[in-house]
Amino acid sequence: MANDLHVYDKPPEGANADWTIPQNWDAFTAAEHKMWDRLFARQSEMLPGRAADAFLRGLDVLKLSKPGIPDYCELNQRLMRATGWQVVAVPGLVPDEVFFDHLANRRFPAGNFIRQPEQLDYLQEPDVFHDVFGHVPMLADPVFADYMVAYGKGGLRSLGFDALDHLARLYWYTVEFGLIQQADGLRIYGAGIVSSYGESIFALEDNSPNRIKFDLLRVMRTRYRIDDFQQNYFVIGSLDELLRTTAETDFAPLYGQLEHLPDIAIADILDDDKLLHRGTQAYALNKA
Repeated sequence: MANDLHVYDKPPEGANADWTIPQNWDAFTAAEHKMWDRLFARQSEMLPGRAADAFLRGLDVLKLSKPGIPDYCELNQRLMRATGWQVVAVPGLVPDEVFFDHLANRRFPAGNFIRQPEQLDYLQEPDVFHDVFGHVPMLADPVFADYMVAYGKGGLRSLGFDALDHLARLYWYTVEFGLIQQADGLRIYGAGIVSSYGESIFALEDNSPNRIKFDLLRVMRTRYRIDDFQQNYFVIGSLDELLRTTAETDFAPLYGQLEHLPDIAIADILDDDKLLHRGTQAYALNKA
């Protein structure tokens, strides 16, 4: 990928050894702040009744004294009080080991750029709106905050097992595209969904995708797509369940088991899946 996509093979000039950079909040333009406000207003208006209670509670940490892209100095004061987490600015996508180390130490790396108007509904890589609006509200929840720490520590251990692809699928189908079953109905909590107007509706209300009860081994075998809506979504019963499953699992034998199991295609249903909704796959078929 080209450097204009904010993907690097080493820390660019001005970055620290851990890939962090100053946020330089004053350097954002009025147009960039206006883009944040536009996206924030659109998502905030449509997420009640769709987003998980934990996410909606966490939105309060983003309601800061200044409009526009959050100033991390102010944001981190609120987030640290809530769960001990902080947001750190990075120039773009960072290497896996760096990413895991930040998570394990309660630091969330956020891209220091925002999409252009023509990218309103789709962006190839995570920008500051995806990273901060999508992820930070959930980091204000103590249980989910602990899950992210556990994931970071597990990610560092996974580097010794050549198991990164499988672990990435767990992140994808929980942190990025997870659904949760609340007492009042199915809700979204994954950052990739809550930061996307179209997928916030599609994931919950469209008949096309499958919605499957979360199973750790199943999720880690399942491929995903990065360029369109998902066709399988996995549903947890609670954040406590997600943390407990992750914290109580010995991943070393699980990685050994995964070496001998085939991958599962992005829209497949298995005989032993616990289905909440069997999708029509109409969306995928129409795109074919």
